[in-house]
Amino acid sequence: MIKEASAISWNLDNSYFRLPNIFFRSVTPTPVRLPELVMFNSPLAAVMGLNDKALQGQEGIAVLAGNQIPEGSSPFAQAYAGHQFGHFTMLGDGRAILLGEQLTPTGQRFDIQLKGSGKTPYSRGGDGRAALGPMLREYIISEAMHALGIPTTRSLAVVKTGEAVIRETKQPGAILTRVSSSHLRVGTFQYASEWGAFDDLRVLADYTLNRHFPDVEVGENSYLALFQEVIKRQALLIAKWQLVGFIHGVMNTDNMTISGETIDYGPCAFMDTYDLSTVFSSIDIKGRYAYGNQPYIGGWNLARFAETLLPLLHSEHEQAVKLAQAEIAKFSELNYYNWLRGMRAKLGICNEEEQDKNLIEGLLSMMQEYRADYTNTFRALTLDTLDDSLLFGSTDFGDWYKLWKARLARQQGTEAAAHQLMKKSNPAIIPRNHRVEAVLEAAVQRDDYRLLKEFLGVHRDPYAYSSEQEEYTSLPERSSQPYKTYCGT
Repeated sequence: MIKEASAISWNLDNSYFRLPNIFFRSVTPTPVRLPELVMFNSPLAAVMGLNDKALQGQEGIAVLAGNQIPEGSSPFAQAYAGHQFGHFTMLGDGRAILLGEQLTPTGQRFDIQLKGSGKTPYSRGGDGRAALGPMLREYIISEAMHALGIPTTRSLAVVKTGEAVIRETKQPGAILTRVSSSHLRVGTFQYASEWGAFDDLRVLADYTLNRHFPDVEVGENSYLALFQEVIKRQALLIAKWQLVGFIHGVMNTDNMTISGETIDYGPCAFMDTYDLSTVFSSIDIKGRYAYGNQPYIGGWNLARFAETLLPLLHSEHEQAVKLAQAEIAKFSELNYYNWLRGMRAKLGICNEEEQDKNLIEGLLSMMQEYRADYTNTFRALTLDTLDDSLLFGSTDFGDWYKLWKARLARQQGTEAAAHQLMKKSNPAIIPRNHRVEAVLEAAVQRDDYRLLKEFLGVHRDPYAYSSEQEEYTSLPERSSQPYKTYCGT
C-alpha cells in the first residue's frame, strides 16, 4: 500500500506513535473493493485545513476508504482496557485505525481515525468492519451534538465499501472517518496501569498533560493537576448531556475520553418523555446507564481513573488515596453546579436564589408525573405558548407558573431578555429517535440520502427556532413497544 501525496493538504504528525510501543500496534487498513463516498463534512474539512474538493475526489476517497495511506501517516491501532458494565477486560481498537494527527492552520491537533477499516491485533475475533447504518448514525448524532454545543468527536466522512458485513443480517459495509482532539481514554490509563511499567504510565500522563492541558498551572503535583482537569471536563460534559436529555447508552470506561469529548455513538438516543429511568440500549438490561444514573457513573469512572494514577500522585499509597478521594469528592458538586447553572438558564434565570433548586425540581417532578416531553416543555416555556397538554392544564403547573413568573420579575432585566436567554439554552429541536430511524432507513434500505441531508441541515442550528424546524418538533406515534437502540458493532 503506497503513501499518497496530493493536493488534499495533509499536515500529519504522529506524536502518539512516539509513545512506548505497548500502547499501539502498527497496522494498515484493509483495502475495500468499491469505495463510494456517501457523506462528507465540508465545514469540518475546512476547519482542519483540508482541501474538501480534492478530498472528495478519487485520491481522497481512496484514503477515506483505507485503500491508500496519506503522506505523513504512520497508521496504527491503539491498545486500551476498560470496565464494560462494571467488568474489567482487555480491549483495544479492533476495527479502527488512526492515520495520524492533522495539524490545522490555527495550530490545533486532531486525530484522524478510520472506523470499520479492517482487523487489527485487538479485533478479538471480530471482522474489523462496520455496517453502514451505525456509521451514519454516528455521523448524524455527533454532528448534532456539535451543533448543540456539546464537546464531541466529529465525523468527516462515511464511505460505503461495496462489501457486505454480517451482523444479525447481511448489511452494507461502511467506514467512518472520525475526528477528535485525541482518542485517549480512561481505559488507556487502565491498560497502562494493568500491563505497563511505572515509566509507561508516567510517560502516558506526561503526554496527556502536554497534549490536552499545556496551559494549566500544574503546581507541585502535575499528575494531581491532570486529574483535576479531567474531573472538570467530565463534570461539565455530563451536565450538558443532562440538560438536553441525551443518553449515551454505554458509559464504559473505554468510552470516557480524557479530553472531555463525547465518544462512541452506538446505542445512544435523546429522551422524549422526561423520565430519570429512561434506557434505550438493548444491552443495558439493568439500567446501569439510565439517564438519571449518568452523573453517578461519571463519578464511578473517574474513580477508576484515579486508581490508575495512584503511583503518580504520591510515593506513599495511603497518601495517594487521600489525594484522589479528596478530588473525587468534588465531582458530584461540580457536576451539579454546572447542571443547576444550565437549568437556571433554561428557565431564563440569570442570577442565583436559594429557592431556585426547588423551582427547578418542582417542574421536573411534574414533567415526570404527567409524562411531558422534555425538549418541547422547555420550548413551550421559551416561546411562552402553552398548549393543552396534561402538564400545562394541571393545577400543579398553574401554581408553579406563577412562582416562575414571580422569580423572573425579581431579577434585573426584562422578561424579553429572560426569554432570549432561554432561546440560547433550550434547543428548539433534537435528533428525535423516530426521525433518525426514518432517515437511516431511507439511506440504508433505499440508497436515498435526501432525507438525511435535509435532517442535518435543519439540525445545523438547533437554537434557531426557525419555521422549517416546526415539523421536527412532532413526537413519535404511541407504541406498545419501547424504543430500543443497538450497538450495531
